[in-house]
Amino acid sequence: MTSTNQLSSCSLLDDIINPEQQQQDQQEQEEFLSSVETVVLTIFLSIIIIMTVFGNLLVMVALCKDRHLRKKKTNYFIVSLAFADLLVALVVMPFAAIELTTGHWRYGEIFCLVRTSLDVLLTTASILHLCCIALDRYYAICCQPLVYRHKMTPLRVAVMLGGCWLIPTFISFLPIMQSWNAIGIEDIIEERRALTGGSNDTSCVFLVNRPYALICSAVAFYVPLALMVLAYQRIYVTAMTHVRQIETLQRAGSAPVGSTEPIVTVRSSTSSDPLDHYRLRTTTGSSSSEQAPVSTSRMRIETKAAKTLAVIMGCFCLCWAPFFITNVVDPFIHYSVPWQLWTAWLWLGYINSGLNPFLYAFLNRAFRRAFLVILCCGDERYSRQGSCSYGHTHRACSAASVNGTSMALRLSFLPNRSYSDNGRTILGHERESQDSL
Repeated sequence: MTSTNQLSSCSLLDDIINPEQQQQDQQEQEEFLSSVETVVLTIFLSIIIIMTVFGNLLVMVALCKDRHLRKKKTNYFIVSLAFADLLVALVVMPFAAIELTTGHWRYGEIFCLVRTSLDVLLTTASILHLCCIALDRYYAICCQPLVYRHKMTPLRVAVMLGGCWLIPTFISFLPIMQSWNAIGIEDIIEERRALTGGSNDTSCVFLVNRPYALICSAVAFYVPLALMVLAYQRIYVTAMTHVRQIETLQRAGSAPVGSTEPIVTVRSSTSSDPLDHYRLRTTTGSSSSEQAPVSTSRMRIETKAAKTLAVIMGCFCLCWAPFFITNVVDPFIHYSVPWQLWTAWLWLGYINSGLNPFLYAFLNRAFRRAFLVILCCGDERYSRQGSCSYGHTHRACSAASVNGTSMALRLSFLPNRSYSDNGRTILGHERESQDSL
């Protein structure tokens, strides 16, 4: 008992004599943990930036080197999207990463406004490009080929691309450089700078008032989101309607009886797996056992199309919805959202710029071939092959495509044979619509 009391007395004496030593040890431990966290965070952010640069740069080089890719109007939207995302990775992400890892802004107040304006400009341009791609696919799939060619003229494509870059300037450089976003909340901004322990030159604080938050969020996210949802919903419905109409023609025995059978081939450009290529054959008077694979294949087609659209819209909403919801809510709750949450949502949006090449280019067979040619130093084995093969009979090829997945409905008929289905005429002569993304 006596020895225990002595040990306790010694421990208390050490605590009294060496409080500075304990504080120093605790401070060193915190600094070590902080340095480890900084290194891990720096590596993580660097990987995001490098992958974003590599993916988008590869898309741009592929379009420059492959003349077949340059023939498709849609691919100009994709390369412009890649350019916007590349600028996000080169101009916006590095400064955001430096500020996040060091905890300080080292580039002055003016460049803070410029960096913020570029952030809003480039991310909004990226989102508007996604909207234009959805609208382009809507016209290509849901309209007749002649209607598509009439609507998507080179001039109209150029106007849409110009709008993707011009519209964001009205919610980025113009209001931010004029400090319109800070009208009415100047005291809150100064208070936030004081809390961060910095002056105008050592901290980059960006807060927005309610009007700016509502207008900016609507232009940059909510309106494009609504258009994308409507476009992709119509694309899915139209693609599935085409599959069912062709099945109806086959089952009704509408196709001519001859040496050539009607064939419906549904091909996914996202995979080279033979299981993804569904060929549905029917003949007049086919039995119910022969029709069973038709229903199974149609279910697979619909499931694959639904999954593809879910991935495209899911990634977009997952990456940007948290940020823009917070952007609208924060001014109405007295700017009480923690900065850590703001940073997490912002970098989640940046990640979308790294995902876009995979969703809109890497899943496309033509782009994949171009990538292989580039990465394999021009190996001709990966040169582009024709999308439709032609035999002794005429084939009508039409591509129903959805940003990365194309469903090519190929009919093999005798010459000069046509079918009319709800105002849409399927002709026996050769016709090929716009290729898929």
